[in-house]
Order: sequence, then C-alpha cells, then structure tokens
Amino acid sequence: MVVRVVVADDQTLVRTGFKGIVSAAPGFTVVGEAGTGLAAVEVARRERPDVVLMDIRMPDMDGLEATRLITGKAGRTAAAPGVRVLMLTTFGMDEYIFAALRGGASGFLLKDAPADELLTAIRVVASGEALLAPQVTRRLIEEFAGRPASTGTTAPPTAPPGREENLRGVSPREREVLTLIGQGLTNTEIATRLHITPGTTKTHVGNLLTKLDARDRVQLVITAYRAGLVTPR
Repeated sequence: MVVRVVVADDQTLVRTGFKGIVSAAPGFTVVGEAGTGLAAVEVARRERPDVVLMDIRMPDMDGLEATRLITGKAGRTAAAPGVRVLMLTTFGMDEYIFAALRGGASGFLLKDAPADELLTAIRVVASGEALLAPQVTRRLIEEFAGRPASTGTTAPPTAPPGREENLRGVSPREREVLTLIGQGLTNTEIATRLHITPGTTKTHVGNLLTKLDARDRVQLVITAYRAGLVTPR
C-alpha cells in the first residue's frame, strides 16, 4: 500500500525537505502541501490523504486548530474523515503535546527526528496506531501519573491504591502486551517480541482497550505506568 501524505508547514524550505524525504522513500507519495493551517484543512478535505504532517505554529490558523477541524474535534463534522494527523514541531512543550492529543492527533514527533524515524512514524500512524516520540511519552505519563518531571529520580513509582484491581480481568498475555505498549512499542514490534502475529497483537490491544475502558493507546500507556508495569527511564 502506498501511503499518501500531505505536508503542512509555513516554512518553504522545511516543506521542501519533508517532501523530499517522503517522496524519495518507496511506498510513500506526497499528494499535497500547505503553508497555513486553513490551507492544510482544505488540502486534507480535497485529497483525503492517509496522513497529514502538521506543523504547530502556522499563520492564518495554527496546526492545533487545523487538526481539530480535520478530525472533527472542534465540535463539528470532521472536515476530512479518516485522515490521520502526525504533529511535527521544534517545540517539546507540554501544552502543545496535550493540546495536540486532545485535538485528535494520532502522533507527535519532534522535527529533529532522523529521516528513517519520520518515515516509520508516518507508516505507523497510517496503519491506525498512535505514536509518540519517547520524550513525549515520558512527559505524558509523568503528567497523568502525578510524578513531577523535575524530580530527577529514577525510583519506580508506586501504583495508586486499587490500580492493580483494575487489571484483574486482564490475562497474563494481555499484561505482557500492555507492558510493551507502555514501553512505546508498536503492534508490529510487540508481535515480533512475543512471537505472535500482528493480527493477534491487534486483538489483544482491542481487548485491553475494552477491559480497561481506555479511549486510545495513550491511555493504555498511562495505565501501564500507573499499574507499575513500566517506569520511565
């Protein structure tokens, strides 16, 4: 399957760079570009790409609002149903991370990521999975688990009382999958690690979402952290 991509960034040189990386890679094609948030929404509506690479700071309309419009998180019908958004930024600030996730973004990657990491991120997001840069995942779980990011401690956190109770309905294999999700592995990586098929992995993830009443993969990461299955490095 060829992954169809739209690149949205207000800097022409940056857009050209991303377009060059994506276009040169087998299995990818760039079907549009935009220099403003409003233009990104229009291109996504017209082209219906698999993934929009979305900058956060853009004129006319920022990438966060554009993402909400594309995904339908702005209180109205999605401008481009089924289109997934991968946020790209030079800023690793928490308010952007949380706003992007609340806005329906499927992934968040810093612009200084290597080209192969960018292409992997696009492929993962296009396949329907969520992806967060490792440093973003760390901030996210620290925020939701109530552990200050500035403590500098590496001691394992204590799971909140009763949190393990919520895992009682989870099978041993599902616990393994949840642990690996918490470590940031994709479905394909989990399948390889556990010697199971990607389809089986997807089934386990679906069961976890249902049993833990989690909205998405990000919440599974938080649950794994809070249950003490995984700790940040």
